[in-house]
Amino acid sequence: MAQPTSLLVFDGDCAFCTTWVRRLERVLPAFPESQPSQWIDHESLGLSHHDVTHYVWLVTDGERFRGHAAVAALLRRQRPARWRFLGHLLVTPPFSWAAAVAYALIARFRHRLPGGTPACAMPRPVA
Repeated sequence: MAQPTSLLVFDGDCAFCTTWVRRLERVLPAFPESQPSQWIDHESLGLSHHDVTHYVWLVTDGERFRGHAAVAALLRRQRPARWRFLGHLLVTPPFSWAAAVAYALIARFRHRLPGGTPACAMPRPVA
């Protein structure tokens, strides 16, 4: 079960990201508080601007999970065994390797995915 001190941080400017967070809120029985990175003081959580513009984060009392590991940690906190099993699978090699690649591709091209908008595009590096 999600701890009350858990926080899911996501890119609120990204329609694709926001859509998936809202879907997971409806599907998963134990969902932590979720906040767009634009609404929080990410530095107080020990996260940089780069961190919150490139990854979803699950921040708990003593741990921080990013990207596919954040999704896996969220699933491992669920009561139904099927969600916990999937969460463990996502961080177990070789499945974790595939999950990391899939997450990176989705994050990179999220503005082209259904529900995505140009605002979802990753920020360009500062020259």
